[in-house]
Amino acid sequence: MHHNFLFDLDMTLLDFHASERKALEIVITECGLKFTEECYDHFKAYNKALWLELEKGTITRTELFIRRFTDLFEFCEGGHSELDPLTVNNEFIYTMSQNGVLIEGALEFMSKLKDTIQDSRCYIISNGATINAEGRIKSTGLDMYLEKVYVSEWMGVTKPDKKFFDMVLEGVNEPKRTCIVIGDSLSSDMQGAKNASLASVWFMPYGDIEEAQKAYNINYCASSFDELYEVLLKWVGK
Repeated sequence: MHHNFLFDLDMTLLDFHASERKALEIVITECGLKFTEECYDHFKAYNKALWLELEKGTITRTELFIRRFTDLFEFCEGGHSELDPLTVNNEFIYTMSQNGVLIEGALEFMSKLKDTIQDSRCYIISNGATINAEGRIKSTGLDMYLEKVYVSEWMGVTKPDKKFFDMVLEGVNEPKRTCIVIGDSLSSDMQGAKNASLASVWFMPYGDIEEAQKAYNINYCASSFDELYEVLLKWVGK
């Protein structure tokens, strides 16, 4: 048996917002629209709300992609009547895929984890677009530590749906007790771990931590990669 670490990607190992902002500025500018910090803040807030709707199953991925850029076109200054939101969305995803940004210390943490915990296997479990996730992983060198990348787009199901985790567990092909979910999101990672009856670590916790731990059956919390390493050592019994 192995120790199977199921890592969320964005804001757990990669700085999603740094990549997002850079790609959005490039794409919006190329569209002839005026990019400002207000544009980015508006996009980020609306995009987050749409992803929460996707997690609930109330909208589709295509609807999310169309709505986030249709809304942004209206918000940013400049002509946009000829712009197709899906085309711009695809360009945005591709541009992001070429601009991965690691959270400080992430690569060193992964190296230490693989070097010191025998029989460890690391996986990515991510909601998002396949080219975006895989491109950013490769561009940062994170891929050298991973067994496989599970992304909702190609899987056809989104965290926290139990079916997502069932597919991951089928690929891991080892008992649930050998797997632990590590992620920053309560609504997708921690709820998903709860739905699948998996152990979990809430990374970078915030708000009422004690209440969240009870509500989502969270086993551990960690506020830094050093803390996360110690938690995972404890979980494997070292």
